[in-house]
Amino acid sequence: MASLKDLRNRIASVKATQKITKAMQMVAAAKLRRAQEAAEASRPYAERMAAVLANLAQMTAGDPDAPVLMTGTGKDDTHLLVVCTADRGLCGAFNSAIVRKAVSDARNLMAAGKTVKFLCVGRKGYDILRRLFRDQIVGLIEFKTVRRISFTEAHTVGDRVVTMYEAGEFDIATLYYSEFRSVISQVPTGLRLIPAAAAAGEASDAGQIATAGNAVYEYEPDATEILDALVPRNIRVQIFRALLENAASEQGARMSAMDSATRNAGEMINRLTMQYNRTRQAQITKELIEIISGAEAL
Repeated sequence: MASLKDLRNRIASVKATQKITKAMQMVAAAKLRRAQEAAEASRPYAERMAAVLANLAQMTAGDPDAPVLMTGTGKDDTHLLVVCTADRGLCGAFNSAIVRKAVSDARNLMAAGKTVKFLCVGRKGYDILRRLFRDQIVGLIEFKTVRRISFTEAHTVGDRVVTMYEAGEFDIATLYYSEFRSVISQVPTGLRLIPAAAAAGEASDAGQIATAGNAVYEYEPDATEILDALVPRNIRVQIFRALLENAASEQGARMSAMDSATRNAGEMINRLTMQYNRTRQAQITKELIEIISGAEAL
């Protein structure tokens, strides 16, 4: 049985931990609102971009001069999985859920005889994947020192992906992130980046916006030239949206995890306090019995 001193030390330790988790919960709640607003503000632009690309893809279907980022290499032998996670932990299953989806898809691809490579954006995803696919990780991009995600970070990731594609290092790229739904709901998502036409095609609701009402669009100077500039930008826009969704999801998951940790610490303090009181009462009762027994012996 633990001594009274041990119980007092443990209660003090749990109380200190509870203060930390409560503080982290409040910080996450403060950051969540701004991150959620940024994520929600990025969605209309990204969806509209996908709509424009869907319309342009229809116009340039079969055009040999269409950008290779949209048409692809014609092969699907090598897949690049861009796994976006956080650089910090203590956010529940947020990081592991994204990695779990990427790993599941990677194993399915490898079972089909495909070559899989990983580009990790965020330290936590890298730490998990390093234990499973050390030799297949081609790079790590961290934003630990960045206080607020901007388009600059998305540009960094996008440039790396486009450069690897132009060097012939992969045929298909898929982006993995967590879509923010609510504080208690973040959905791991896989989005096709390259070929871009597949990503635009998957956004069926957005794609229908561009063709609604049988409208006919004319582009100047021409659709192919516009695509040359628009497709690389779309890749960076989709990455930017993914990073913003991740930032909101991370804070929501951390807020929920720290709330659970704070409540669990409170329950543990109550149990330890009850155990402390019972132990103290037992010792007092034992001492009283010894005193009474000694007095009767005299």
